[in-house]
Amino acid sequence: MKKEKILIVDDSEMNRSLLADMLCDGYDVVEAEDGLQAITMMKKTHAQLSLVLLDIVMPHLDGFGVLEAMKKNRWIEDLPVIIISAENASPQVERAYALGAADFIARPFDTLVVRRRVINTLLLYAKRKQLLGMVEEQIYEKEKNNDLVIDILSHIVEFRNGESGPHIIHVRKLTDLLLGYVLEKSDKYNLTSDDISIISTASALHDIGKIAISENILNKPGRLTPEEFAEMKKHSAIGAEMLSGLPGYKDEKLVRVACEICRWHHERWDGRGYPDGLRGDDIPISAQIVALADVYDALTSTRVYKPALTHEKTVEMIVGGECGSFNPLLLECLREHSAQIRAALRSGSIADARSRKLRSVTTETVKRVGGSASERTLRLLDKERVRNSFYAAMTEAIRFEYTAFPPMITLSEWGAKKLGLNETIVNPARDEALTRVLGKGGWEDLEEHFRSTTPENPRVRVECVLHYNGASRWHRVVAQTLWSTDDVPLCEGVLGIVMDIHDAHLKMEELTQKATRDSLTGLLNRGSAREQIELRMKEEPHGRFALAEIDIDDFKRVNDQLGHMFGDQVLRELARRMSHSVRSSDICCRAGGEEFFLFLDYNGRIESTIDRIYNNLCFEIEGRSITVSMGVALSAAEGALYDRLYRAADAALYAAKQGGKHRYRFYDKDTMPEAWTPPRWC
Repeated sequence: MKKEKILIVDDSEMNRSLLADMLCDGYDVVEAEDGLQAITMMKKTHAQLSLVLLDIVMPHLDGFGVLEAMKKNRWIEDLPVIIISAENASPQVERAYALGAADFIARPFDTLVVRRRVINTLLLYAKRKQLLGMVEEQIYEKEKNNDLVIDILSHIVEFRNGESGPHIIHVRKLTDLLLGYVLEKSDKYNLTSDDISIISTASALHDIGKIAISENILNKPGRLTPEEFAEMKKHSAIGAEMLSGLPGYKDEKLVRVACEICRWHHERWDGRGYPDGLRGDDIPISAQIVALADVYDALTSTRVYKPALTHEKTVEMIVGGECGSFNPLLLECLREHSAQIRAALRSGSIADARSRKLRSVTTETVKRVGGSASERTLRLLDKERVRNSFYAAMTEAIRFEYTAFPPMITLSEWGAKKLGLNETIVNPARDEALTRVLGKGGWEDLEEHFRSTTPENPRVRVECVLHYNGASRWHRVVAQTLWSTDDVPLCEGVLGIVMDIHDAHLKMEELTQKATRDSLTGLLNRGSAREQIELRMKEEPHGRFALAEIDIDDFKRVNDQLGHMFGDQVLRELARRMSHSVRSSDICCRAGGEEFFLFLDYNGRIESTIDRIYNNLCFEIEGRSITVSMGVALSAAEGALYDRLYRAADAALYAAKQGGKHRYRFYDKDTMPEAWTPPRWC
């Protein structure tokens, strides 16, 4: 068995020899003849040492100097020191304890006393390390679970916006990286590790205000009109108002920082941003950094209105001012650490990197607070509770945590109250009230889904019916299973959210329809229509298909003059006429705004069919004449590829509108170059 190593530091060879003789049977003893030699040895081997026996009065560097050096290098946190000296006056002893000494033995010393004090000190520090390790693990697990909750809830909060998945993860990661680089480069903003953690966490909510923006604007594939852009810009102020108005949490630092980020992450350094036109450092550093991270990810990600740009091109555009003006310090950090940022975001190990950083921060926290670790733990756990409650309240979702051994479900107070349960901690197999909520066999069904996960694929997404408050409603469970680190991992529990999605009497087909159809007109949305069209063309590669792109003429003027309610009436009437003009096997789609698609197959002359459909789509409503422009492309001419067919139809529509609107055109590759949708603002 490997012996523990003790360093004896004394300028007297006799004293070193006596102490070595007392301890050599049970310990590996090394010696230093003065303080400087001791410090040199500790620089190389302090991690291998278990204890230091230290004299006070020595040449070159006395015992107090050694203690100060150990404290400065933070060795004293893990390496106990026993002072052995004839200098036993009270001020000397007090100073030694103040510098971190664990014990004091006066010379001349007794063998039994020395051995007992050494054993006691080693045992005390071994228990202290064990306790701190347990505290560290608890803090780490709680903070890790908090991260999981934030990941899940951030996705839920912004699931209406197609950017919400990797976008939130990348913005949070890049925010964390930039904060670290700013901290290294300058102390201008007085950032602490706690500030970095809070800002990174709050960045996940930067676009929460988009909840209040119309889906037609959020997911519009083309350039936004000035009116639509003005509506889109409202999301920053709306998000800040939502957070600041949250009862019970508005004084929390996390909420205050999230409010700053929501409101001002579209402000720019030169004052040309929105909503308040702030300039320079009037913009909080939290919002400045999230703004840069948001723009970076928008440029490097594929959107419905543009392809993804390379990292190099993105950095060039941001530094060159093509996406607005940013803090010169942040641009320096982006430019100087460009390679590290690219590597971090491309590595595919964002979660692993976050876990490593969290582990490092947790260890550092526990070391820093030392004996007051339990107090720090309580503060962190309380902070975690506040964060979780805040996110759960924001999403109106039921938060739960399930531990497998023993089997127990812990619900948030809000969630238990919503489900009509009297307790927040219940046994899923025995609690009758929970059984009534889940229904017979409901928990067993959920457990089956949890058991189907693996450490590599721990996520669960399942829909079920819950019965409470006299009603039955569909809910969606989004959860993550938690696994042990054993050689054969065991599922130790589940962390998750339950969202109310619809009344139970609605069929799953209706839920699917809601996800695939435009809410105003009932026609298929762009994504669902494309899937069906591509499937049809794949199944019939030699089929004869026509794709017609339709645009309402002067629709903006209709909205401006007669209002959006009248505009919605026009859209619904056009959708109705489209549906009645084609067969049930044909595909009608509202692509967004006033843009529609028709996809149909044909055998005979398509010209007469298109003419009939076109004439039916021009109509009068409340005395107002509504006309459309239409471009048509044929697969027989352009090949059975959706993208080619779409670009050809788009080019034909462009030609029709250039020709004076209120007409339709077939695509002619000799006279109509394929038109590309111009890039939208970044």
